[in-house]
Amino acid sequence: MFENIVSSLVDIVWSPILVVVCISAGLLFSILTRFVQVRKFKEMIKLLFSNDKNKKVGISSFQAFALAISGRVGTGNIAGVATAIALGGPGAIFWMWLIAFFGASTAFVESVLAQIYKVRKGNEYRGGPSYYIKKGLNCHWLAILFAVSTIIGCGFLLPTVQSNSVSVAMSNSLGIDKLIIGISLAFLLAIVIIGGVKRIASVAEIVAPFMAIAYVAVSLIVISVNIDRVPEMFSLIIESALGMHQVFGAIIGSTIMMGVKRGIFSNEAGQGSGAIVSAAAKVSHPVKQGLVQAFSVYIDTLLVCTATALMILITGMYNVFDGNGNYIVENAGHLKESVYFTQAAVDTVFSGVGNVFVAISLLFFSFTTLMAYYYYAETSFIFIFKKKRNEEIVIWLLRVLIVTAVCYGAVKEATLAWQLGDIGVGLMAWINLIVIFIMFPIAIRTLRDYDKQKKLGISEPVFDPKKLKIKNADYWENDYKENNSQT
Repeated sequence: MFENIVSSLVDIVWSPILVVVCISAGLLFSILTRFVQVRKFKEMIKLLFSNDKNKKVGISSFQAFALAISGRVGTGNIAGVATAIALGGPGAIFWMWLIAFFGASTAFVESVLAQIYKVRKGNEYRGGPSYYIKKGLNCHWLAILFAVSTIIGCGFLLPTVQSNSVSVAMSNSLGIDKLIIGISLAFLLAIVIIGGVKRIASVAEIVAPFMAIAYVAVSLIVISVNIDRVPEMFSLIIESALGMHQVFGAIIGSTIMMGVKRGIFSNEAGQGSGAIVSAAAKVSHPVKQGLVQAFSVYIDTLLVCTATALMILITGMYNVFDGNGNYIVENAGHLKESVYFTQAAVDTVFSGVGNVFVAISLLFFSFTTLMAYYYYAETSFIFIFKKKRNEEIVIWLLRVLIVTAVCYGAVKEATLAWQLGDIGVGLMAWINLIVIFIMFPIAIRTLRDYDKQKKLGISEPVFDPKKLKIKNADYWENDYKENNSQT
């Protein structure tokens, strides 16, 4: 009964209209920003490593980037890519690429807005969709709705997906009981999140880049062993994506839907969660963090997701199913759990070790993602409960909620876990996309101001909301100079 209700909600939230909205937003923002995700590529990398050595408030751009990568590079990059192939065929990868390229501009817009309307809370900055909805649109009820959706999605629904994929992979490779895996993961998470955003950011900036580099390095070895098949794989992806392949042409609808759905789940562009992290960084101009967050989308999808996809496709370790669960292609025996595809692919080169490596990679990816989810949900709780006494109570309730969700997800069926995660992502994306469609002129105006200052030879552009006639940017109007003098 519960499973049927969840399935129906997924169909409602993930209607074809959302796919059109996601792609349309990315295309529109790309054009209006003059493809900022391409023309500012070098500057993205430069800004990534810029740092305020005297910073006492907020976190660095790199820490915000690492925390964003923690949220983006997770189970979606390993199990999610495999699921997209299993249910949408190889062509789903093309649509993941497309949503990432255009989604980078969407991530830029929402991150700029988050920086503009952020607030200072003690030695931290908080912000994101709830804040720019309230301060930019003056729509408090919608801001509360997004905050509640984030708490439900990131505090309970999405963590079940992460812990489920870890438990499946670890039990398959090491034979560990799923409940034990769930309890252990929850315990480690609790140790980190109790330390607050500073500890979360510190762990993220070490673990997330290290695991991403290690994972991509192994994928390059697997690909190099089968290097002669690379052109064939790219041809298969393109033909399948456009409905031109004789085997996968009949599932073109599922191909597009799975590619877009898994793409948004993985890189979070348009979902609004990345914007929450963007607000935490200290920068002199909102565009700086917008560029850094746009770059994180590239790392997530065009690098890590592609590494997984090519490993699976180039080794032939995948099955593809129709809408009724029947095999369209059966290359990987009777493997049903899609995370097994990635493990089997790596194991073709690293026999007996590959599946363990994928399980460990998934453990670290999912763990850092869970940290990011907690931060998203905590920021939303703080937005709703503004009094200090209430904050402390609800934050502890949130900690209990998320560790419970981790244990629950570890022992549930994978299909249900993914469906719950899809509902969480979809609800957040619907609200945030509608909002940034309304508010994007503010981000475009801010980008033009940044470009103008750069053309004038100003190496460190500074944001002045009054000059741009942007109202309610309270931090920049009242606190920015004071914060700089203090740090």
